Amino acid sequence: MANLTRYDPFELGVEPRDDLFRGFFRPVRLERELPQLKVDVKEDDRTYTVHADLPGVKKEDIHVSIDGNVVSISAETRRESEKKEGEKVLARERYFGKVSRSFTLDKDVNEAEASAKYTDGVLELSLPKKAPTPQKRLEIR
Repeated sequence: MANLTRYDPFELGVEPRDDLFRGFFRPVRLERELPQLKVDVKEDDRTYTVHADLPGVKKEDIHVSIDGNVVSISAETRRESEKKEGEKVLARERYFGKVSRSFTLDKDVNEAEASAKYTDGVLELSLPKKAPTPQKRLEIR
């Protein structure tokens, strides 16, 4: 049986794998933390309960829309940090953007009775299910 080895096109034949050389012989990739909207959805006989993590977002910047059985949550996020040394700015990192998430539920939501609460960075939605309507039978003439 043949042994498999990984081929790395950026390895330039330099054997020392010391941290001192890391980044010199390989392309540097900057990792950026992209905001994500994490959602938990629970269901009982009459209601869907949704918990969405939105840390650091103001209540006024959160928007929820319901269209039948599709729920959409969006929020504008602003993050700023600045590192200073004396009067000289060494680094400034800012993020302004919008995060959103849409998901489909099994049953339509009764928009008139739906409610939302935002506490400690967690958005809680209570989405009552719409009562099923009886099928209408058409009379054929």
